[in-house]
Amino acid sequence: MSRHTNIENKLTATFAPDFLQVEDESYMHASGKGAESHFKVVVVSTHFEGQRLLARHRAINEALADEFAQGLHALAMHTFTPAEWEKRGAQEQASPNCMGVGN
Repeated sequence: MSRHTNIENKLTATFAPDFLQVEDESYMHASGKGAESHFKVVVVSTHFEGQRLLARHRAINEALADEFAQGLHALAMHTFTPAEWEKRGAQEQASPNCMGVGN
């Protein structure tokens, strides 16, 4: 099973998201297309209600600990409650530029 699928499955099982987007951004980094080393996730879940950003990110890191242990290098996280997501108008979430070698 691909890392992309593993991430989707783990985030779905952990957060039961209203909206989930998992995007492989390895092609934008030195690792290159198909490396499955750099991902962006957008997770909209009631699980995040009452949580600050750091707690949300820690929860995602915990859910994906095995993926990091097996070579996931970077993860851009965009986490919202359903109300926050609706207020934002479901806008595209851009990842920061890579600061790695080759870029």
